[in-house]
Amino acid sequence: MKAILPDTNAMTALFRGDHAILDAMAKADCIYASVVVIGELEAGFRGGSRYADNLEVLDRFLVKASVEVLPVRRETSDCFGRIKHVLKAKGTPIPVNDVWLAAQCMETGSILVTYDRHFDVVDGLRLWCAPQD
Repeated sequence: MKAILPDTNAMTALFRGDHAILDAMAKADCIYASVVVIGELEAGFRGGSRYADNLEVLDRFLVKASVEVLPVRRETSDCFGRIKHVLKAKGTPIPVNDVWLAAQCMETGSILVTYDRHFDVVDGLRLWCAPQD
């Protein structure tokens, strides 16, 4: 894999030591960390009892040489608009934050690493869906 963008559930699995996610990340040349995913993780951390510990793990991950924090840019919003429009027309909506992730993947040409099969409805999105137990 060249460039990947892990979904929130993939990041959570990574932090829990999921070997499938670890293997996918080890094969990547570049790992994009979406600000959308970082925000979802922050929200989850705040709802738990280990906020500081979880934030420290995230921060250690984000400073790795192979990790690039990916902002939402003007190009991202163009991809977002096109994807959301097509999904609405097909009658196959997905959560709005997942549309943003799909848009970032399309913009960067990266592969989305996820446990969510609902991304299958996004035409042209390159996916690596983690195996389900």
